[in-house]
Amino acid sequence: MGLSQRRVRGLLMLRLQRLTKTYKTGDQALKAIDLEVPKGQVLALIGPSGAGKSTMIRCINRLVEPTSGAVMLDDTDLTKLGPGALRRARREMGMIFQEYALVERLTVMENVLSGRLGYVGFWRSFLRRYPQSDVDEAFRLLDRVGLLHMADKRADELSGGQRQRVGICRALIQNPKLLLVDEPTASLDPKTSRQIMRLITELCRERGLAAIINIHDVALAQMFVPRIVGLRFGEIVFDGVPAALTPEKLTEIYGEEDWEATIEAVEDDEDVEAAQ
Repeated sequence: MGLSQRRVRGLLMLRLQRLTKTYKTGDQALKAIDLEVPKGQVLALIGPSGAGKSTMIRCINRLVEPTSGAVMLDDTDLTKLGPGALRRARREMGMIFQEYALVERLTVMENVLSGRLGYVGFWRSFLRRYPQSDVDEAFRLLDRVGLLHMADKRADELSGGQRQRVGICRALIQNPKLLLVDEPTASLDPKTSRQIMRLITELCRERGLAAIINIHDVALAQMFVPRIVGLRFGEIVFDGVPAALTPEKLTEIYGEEDWEATIEAVEDDEDVEAAQ
């Protein structure tokens, strides 16, 4: 192996090798997926409902158990870890959920600090005895996402966009290497969706984080994410830059549609973004 190849290999954060998920019904959600994600790279997963996007994300952190294959996070095969080692490995993978997964009766600050559960243990978190360094970091994160003034509000008082920002803070306070993001804009209006996608990609750049974002909105993916992976029936049918996502490729991923109009709309939106 040459020096350049070793350098590329050294940059790999995540590597999926022949990752397969077959459910008891016989349905095959993932079919021998091979995928490499370098450190610091943000990619979007697109594809129709049932293509395997959410399953892939959940197989990576083993919220769903893969049927076969390997999930390599740096040099560790996550599929071979026992419960204790898996809990420790999950500290390095922040998860942002479509439905936020906040505890409604807890405050914003308490929800953010729950991201430290893997470090402080159950009883300290139950008694809300977090180290001051964790509290200080929670305040810094809330300030970064514009929610510092809401630290003491209950989660059920927040809007959808605010809840998603709390979920982002909760994931980041883990100090992860990798973000797994499942439909972060599905329940949000168009303006808030852009704000959330911009925030996620900015935070990844600031922190050098790799991220996989499962997203239905092709236009948002093209606007904010440098690499797009398209799934169809559990297989990768596209892997490239947004500009390479032609109408023909979109048809291969989703089926027949007027994709020229979608691409033109994205280009118009990008012109507006650049002018602001």
